[in-house]
Amino acid sequence: MNSKINNSALESSRLAKRFALTKEQGRPALVTFITAGDPNYAASRDMLFGLPEAGADVIELGMPFSDPMADGPAIQASSQRALKAGQNMKKTLQMVREFRETDNETPIVLMGYYNPIYVYPGPRFLDEAKEAGVDGLIIVDLPPEEDEELCIPAMERGISFIRLATPTTDDKRLPAVLNNTSGFVYYVSITGITGTAAPEISSVEAHVSRIKASTDLPVAVGFGVKTPEQAREMGGLAEGVVVGSALVNTIASNLDEAGLETAVMKDELFSLVGRLASGVRNA
Repeated sequence: MNSKINNSALESSRLAKRFALTKEQGRPALVTFITAGDPNYAASRDMLFGLPEAGADVIELGMPFSDPMADGPAIQASSQRALKAGQNMKKTLQMVREFRETDNETPIVLMGYYNPIYVYPGPRFLDEAKEAGVDGLIIVDLPPEEDEELCIPAMERGISFIRLATPTTDDKRLPAVLNNTSGFVYYVSITGITGTAAPEISSVEAHVSRIKASTDLPVAVGFGVKTPEQAREMGGLAEGVVVGSALVNTIASNLDEAGLETAVMKDELFSLVGRLASGVRNA
């Protein structure tokens, strides 16, 4: 571990406190994903603000990008809607800043790709993300071999760098994935892109157990979790359950022909989050 990394800040972070709280409550955390600016800034901001009350323990906020190669059709479409509505990195950080004015406890993790950060550029992005109240980053196209690029500078600022482990992460690769990872480990429960298949419980259990044997960090399971029943099942195996495509699909299915939110969109989203939260609370 790099000697400059702010371990004390990471150990006392909102993420660490939230996972400690849910552990104390004897349940996994519900991690919810929406894309910043989808379908527009105002509606996205309202949904972000309402997620904790609906039952979200941790919020992943997608950074819109024109080529989200690891994401399935639902999240790709959400990125396109957000970009079309004028969302950019500056607005995404501003959304977090506004959220922090009323909620200083719910962890926010920005998820996305390196290109928009690189062009920002990176050091400025990290400084502004820290100032805005970002707790962690998931950057899906930066491998451990590139830790000096963003991971270590982020952790030096007290921002967790959360890594993905997948069904193809074997015992030889796992130590590299876990090195310099902080906050939690995101286990991708299926191979392929998001939102296109359902996870197989016995396979997930075996892989999560293998990861837990190599790290003390919480493990959150995502990709393919859509229902309260799946959330409860996956929550019995890990410290967290991540739901993204199901929420983004709910947003998409409650837009009108012009791509604007309908009167019931937020209620439908919060209702689903509430049902998922009930699922993990019964895990």
